[in-house]
Amino acid sequence: MNFRFLVTLLFLAALSVPLPAEVKLATLFSDHMILQRGAPVSLWGTATPGESVAAAFAGQSKQSVADANGRWLLKLASLAASAEPQVLTIRGNNTITISDVLIGEVWLASGQSNMGFSLSGAHNAATEIPKAEDGQLRFFNVKTRTAGEAQSDVTGKWEASSPKTAPGFSAVAYFFARDLRAKLGCPVGIIQSAWGGTPGQAWLGINALRAEPALARHVKTWDDAVAKRRDLDAHPQIMATYEEQIARWKKEVRPTFDAAMKTYNAAKWAGQDPGPKPEAAWPEPANPDPMGVPSPSARPSTPSVIFNAMIAPLAPYALRGAIWYQGEANGSAGLEYRTLLPSLIADWRRQWGAEFPFLFVQLPGWEHDTRPAEQHDWPWLREAQFMALKVPRTGMVVTIDIGDPGTVHPGDKLDVGLRLALAARKVAYGENLVASGPLFRGSAIDGAAIRVKFTETGSGLAIGLAPWLPEHAVPLPTDKLLGFTIAGEDHRWVEADAKIEGDSVFVSSPQVPKPAAVRYAWANSPRCNFYNKEGLPASPFRTDDWPLDARPR
Repeated sequence: MNFRFLVTLLFLAALSVPLPAEVKLATLFSDHMILQRGAPVSLWGTATPGESVAAAFAGQSKQSVADANGRWLLKLASLAASAEPQVLTIRGNNTITISDVLIGEVWLASGQSNMGFSLSGAHNAATEIPKAEDGQLRFFNVKTRTAGEAQSDVTGKWEASSPKTAPGFSAVAYFFARDLRAKLGCPVGIIQSAWGGTPGQAWLGINALRAEPALARHVKTWDDAVAKRRDLDAHPQIMATYEEQIARWKKEVRPTFDAAMKTYNAAKWAGQDPGPKPEAAWPEPANPDPMGVPSPSARPSTPSVIFNAMIAPLAPYALRGAIWYQGEANGSAGLEYRTLLPSLIADWRRQWGAEFPFLFVQLPGWEHDTRPAEQHDWPWLREAQFMALKVPRTGMVVTIDIGDPGTVHPGDKLDVGLRLALAARKVAYGENLVASGPLFRGSAIDGAAIRVKFTETGSGLAIGLAPWLPEHAVPLPTDKLLGFTIAGEDHRWVEADAKIEGDSVFVSSPQVPKPAAVRYAWANSPRCNFYNKEGLPASPFRTDDWPLDARPR
């Protein structure tokens, strides 16, 4: 046989044999990570199909074999909390060493802009950031992206808290985690996966949406997006043209436009006249792919695309629970949110295969809305959040008292975090403490008044004061309950007199001799001051079941 021909055959044969792939870990498993204590810990990644993979950590040795798709997963037995840095070693055809690993409590922090709102923007940033040095408090910030199908990994890195790193952390999650650190005495890790301006339906898997008839409109949006994506795949030049246009826009237009918008927003948030809203020199190109980011100034709204890219790849990383601050983007769809939020909770729990605690923030007060209060949108969204407390192992943080009518991003994130930590201590850690303000329990007509009863009364009902006020806000009085309205069967709401008597509030008005219903804090940005003596505000509520479109008759 010709020698040169034989060499060629051997070379081609070698090419046909798959080369061993390096063992890899999912990005979550990296230097400075925190692993969940007191529960089995899953580790996973990729390798050559059939390759044996071994893990060694904290005296344990575990093995797995990569499946036909090159994926492997193994579980460490339950770990005890430890602030002593340890090393995780993964061995296959190569060896991976992960250093400075701690064991403690891990929480997922997700939602839209008020969860993503950085510590640098908090009202107390100047005093809190210099105190942020804590090697046992760590964050993994998931990079924002979208995907048309569930992904296997995310982009991000673990960072220990310090004055240098903490300014970019979620302020809510930072104050939550810092308080848990102090109370639990162990390391705390936060996986931050949040994206401003995004609606709840983008954070659910498509199968969860399909399971609920009430969410059918989002399924249609998804199906339309799939059809559009197929069309784009058949015509690649459309996306190529867009990429050229958007690159040019970002270079030639965006810097000047962003600077003008920053000045405009600063004046607006300061209560000044910002003048006409800036316009770009030429229009920002719109992304033709409905499963991508619409544009640099817009946020994804296509159902499931954020879930696929920023939630699905995180499971089954062992967690204690999740904290969720979202709803602003669904503010006009409160009735639908009654289905959407419980569906999201169930969907995430399915992903992890565990009924972990799920704590959420009820929307704060926002906006100067001149319409009659009964026509406002956000009260219905808040009611949907309140109703989600029926889901087991959930907790709700009321923030109606620490909103800001002038901005959807109130500066007080400290009290949001502290209230979430209270809820976590009760729901997740089983402490016997008061973790909520008064919650509506029931009502009864009592002559010309309505008696309203509550749970979560703590050591008693009280008129309270907000722990923080935005600039230019006037403190509310402390000698009179505010925020209660009353109506008869004509649905005409009037401001009511309200008096605390034991565990009840008696509500009345001389204008309504035959009352039918009471509402509290039922406006986008209400003036209200009802608390328990522990200083936790009452949730907005209504005693009626009148439909959303009910108007005075």
